[in-house]
Amino acid sequence: MPAFARTIGIDYSGAQTPTASLKGLRVFLAEGDAPPAGVPPPPSAKKYWTRRGIAEWLVERLSEDVPTLVGIDHGFSFPLRYFEVHGLLPDWPRFLDDFQRHWPTDEDHVYVDFVRDGIAGNGAKRTGHARWRRLTEEYAGSAKSVFHFDVRGQVAKSTHAGIPWLRFIRQRLGERVHFWPFDGWAIPAGRSAIAEVYPALWSRSFANEGRTGDQHDAFRIVACLSRADRDGSLSAFLNPELNPAERVVARVEGWILGVPGRSRIGGKSGKTSDETGCDPSVFRLQ
Repeated sequence: MPAFARTIGIDYSGAQTPTASLKGLRVFLAEGDAPPAGVPPPPSAKKYWTRRGIAEWLVERLSEDVPTLVGIDHGFSFPLRYFEVHGLLPDWPRFLDDFQRHWPTDEDHVYVDFVRDGIAGNGAKRTGHARWRRLTEEYAGSAKSVFHFDVRGQVAKSTHAGIPWLRFIRQRLGERVHFWPFDGWAIPAGRSAIAEVYPALWSRSFANEGRTGDQHDAFRIVACLSRADRDGSLSAFLNPELNPAERVVARVEGWILGVPGRSRIGGKSGKTSDETGCDPSVFRLQ
């Protein structure tokens, strides 16, 4: 039996302010066996989603008695090196509070670049190096550092914009939602969960079918996670092959759902998305 009745995929953007209507913010959702469908923002003068709007909408959805798995494509934490350099305890909830104090990118008129330039917040006290990578990024291979700004395919800006909204959701929902893997590798039955994802990790053979790149990424998140939940392979996603020391690190740095960790014969996995159960043919719309 599937663990979740509903799957949500969010393609994120770190551009502009939290209340800016952004074409790059896309939300897809699948209920049960239904194919993923785009979710428009609530009726307003804004054509596209805002980061604040997505966070508030998620709080509403995850308050419902419907076990839901949410995949969001930005980093949820930083490399262990960041904690060491800044003298922080390896504790994710405390990290969220500390980060928001220095990078208040959930405030209405704050751009990520405003903090980078010293106009808002105190980002200079909480910076990292573009060469610092989390263990999960090393295992994923092509994933960029959460500190690698101003390059093609960067995740740094969306990560610095999105982390305070994880704190927002956690503060409002408490134990109703499980932040994986920070709250544990096993998600309690009946609990909704939020996990970091990386759409490029999964099969590129999903038919685009007229979707924009941002729409297609959100679609792929839902298609893959929903499929994995229904065919039983989600359990492997939630239990990457890590040794005990790596699991301790990942509970601080976070983990990209679907990165399998080490192969059974040692070394880095190199498994493809199709080996982890994401069969795009199941979701091809007619």
